[in-house]
Amino acid sequence: GLSYTWIFNNNTLSVQEDGRRFVSQETGNLYIAKVEPSDVGNYTCVVTNAKAEQSVRGPPTPLTLRTDGVMGEYEPKIEVHFPETIYAAKGSSVKLECFALGK
Repeated sequence: GLSYTWIFNNNTLSVQEDGRRFVSQETGNLYIAKVEPSDVGNYTCVVTNAKAEQSVRGPPTPLTLRTDGVMGEYEPKIEVHFPETIYAAKGSSVKLECFALGK
């Protein structure tokens, strides 16, 4: 029953309207494709437990751009975190997360 949202410079990120950002509802991780200067700032994760009606805000994490032009070595790979078996009732909806990393 946990959900994850991210705050960027004290404003809630609207990732549904942004094709470059993705928040995994499985891990809470925030992924940004092709970082731009407008992405520089402080990011804070908020975890909400709907059943307990409570939210916890993590510490802010600053994002800065490298100015030395050095890119890390990131080999392309597909990130999936599926359980071995997924059970679903007939007619229900299932959401699976799969995305690519790389440069």
